[in-house]
Amino acid sequence: MTLRYLLALSRPRFWFYLAGPVLVGAVFGAERVNELLSVPLLALFLYFLLPANVFLYGINDVYDREIDAKNPKKEGREARFEGQRVVPIAVVVCALVPLAFFSLFPPGTWVWLAVFLLLGAAYSAPPARFKTTPLLDSISNGLYLAPGAAAYVALAGSQPPLLAIAGGWLWTMGMHTFSAIPDIGPDRAAGIETTATLLGESWTYAYCGACWTLSALCFGALDGRLGALFLVYPTLVLAVSLTEIDVSRAYWWFPVINVVVGALFTMGGLWLLVYR
Repeated sequence: MTLRYLLALSRPRFWFYLAGPVLVGAVFGAERVNELLSVPLLALFLYFLLPANVFLYGINDVYDREIDAKNPKKEGREARFEGQRVVPIAVVVCALVPLAFFSLFPPGTWVWLAVFLLLGAAYSAPPARFKTTPLLDSISNGLYLAPGAAAYVALAGSQPPLLAIAGGWLWTMGMHTFSAIPDIGPDRAAGIETTATLLGESWTYAYCGACWTLSALCFGALDGRLGALFLVYPTLVLAVSLTEIDVSRAYWWFPVINVVVGALFTMGGLWLLVYR
């Protein structure tokens, strides 16, 4: 039961939000195809597939216990934390797991691992608790970029292009804030302030659209095909905002959409790696 609970807590639907960027960063950071089967990359992928998700969502659930008691999302698809002692222990263990492969990576990779762990903790835990501060809750979700940047540095030995970092960071800001729209009611009832509760539903759509449009422009400056691919996001948010589609329903489409976009992004990188 404990393992089953921790798996539910880790949000399996969202595992590839952390593990997927590792694959993207790897194909663009590698110089040869065989580097994609290297031990450092495998270690990063496995860490961000499960332990990193237990760390991230475990902290979230511990400090959101009172809020989640009123959140309908916790009734079925997500686990509700009710004081289980195993959760804080699992969070600490998962935070320390990267130390087991400390020697595998250059210093630049550890910078991004530190970004992930620090922002992952500060997002939910006091005293920072960025998730309760409008705009900082959105900006701090750049932590989802960290796995991809870490993988890039691990293989390339240098930092990703600034435009790629900016594009990825803006994408995470839009994705986080869009996912907060279904929580506007429960968050307001609990007295929690977020970018979404501050802006309200209509303006939050506009904010997400702006973040995703800027993200597409950044990626487009690197490669026009990438820019065109990422325009799917502002297009989708516009469609949701102008129709009667229930945002709580649309919210659950995005794990699939993100996997498809991420797969196309990764396949484009593989094509360049093989044929450049």
